[in-house]
Amino acid sequence: MRDGPLYSTSVTTQPDSHEPLPEPQPAQLIRTLSSAGGISVRSLIGSNLIAHAMSLRDFSPTAADALGRTLMGTVLIAVGSAARSSEDPGENVQVQIRGDGPLGSLVAISDSDGRVRGTVSEPNFDLRLGDGTPDVARAIGLGTLTVLRHRPGWGEPHSGSVPLTSGEVAEDLTLYLSESEQIPSAMGLGVAMAEDRTAVVGAGFLVQILPGAEDSEIAQAEANVKALPPLSELVLSGMDGHDLLDRLLEGLGGRKRHQSDALFYCPCDGERALGALSLLERSTLEEIIRQEETEEVCCHFCGQRYTFGPSQIATLLPRT
Repeated sequence: MRDGPLYSTSVTTQPDSHEPLPEPQPAQLIRTLSSAGGISVRSLIGSNLIAHAMSLRDFSPTAADALGRTLMGTVLIAVGSAARSSEDPGENVQVQIRGDGPLGSLVAISDSDGRVRGTVSEPNFDLRLGDGTPDVARAIGLGTLTVLRHRPGWGEPHSGSVPLTSGEVAEDLTLYLSESEQIPSAMGLGVAMAEDRTAVVGAGFLVQILPGAEDSEIAQAEANVKALPPLSELVLSGMDGHDLLDRLLEGLGGRKRHQSDALFYCPCDGERALGALSLLERSTLEEIIRQEETEEVCCHFCGQRYTFGPSQIATLLPRT
């Protein structure tokens, strides 16, 4: 599993500095079980999460919509996915969407605390439906969806893949959970934003049938999912995460609800960014040093830029 940030580099003459990132605003995630314990339900109001991601990098409406859905879907899978202890930092879940559409690939990584980051290959590509809304399905296209789960001590991550059958992120993640992880599931993801991208709303849910669920529970849960209107419309009407859970648990009752925050979080720093330069050929590094240039490194997740001078780059060369 790729757990570090993705970087690109370029030669620059800018000074060795970077601006601090804005403070992320948490999103609301709530999870619970039906009264009988056969249905697991999670809801996420992800408006703040998506807005923060959009504030860090420049995305077209289509790219922002697709990335927002992927971020929320990854969080819904990761949060509460495995028991934790004081010695166990929990599980990381990485979702990779590799379609043949013009948007390219999407990647999102979340830990079990809901700290998530993500990126899209072509953040400026835009494609609209006839009514002007982003056409995410065609922009992603068909290809492969891969989910990697990793915990410290596992050695190698556990991975599973399914074909992209629709390009609609929620449908493809539902297929993965149902076929690869053998958990009957229903996921919904919705994003809506102002044309000038000054405002965005987003919401998602994950309903899963647990072993031992009664047929009546399953039938009621399926009916509740089918009865939901578009999630973005519900958020615009003022719905919060508890309201969404109430709709999904209608006729099922519910146990104690567990609420937590989800936020866009990137662990990149100067040390990791400098390490990315070690992938360059030795001759390239020597030329940069000789020309007394600086090298800029940009994190593809959060857009943070780091610049390094010749003396810092020289530390990457093996001592002879």
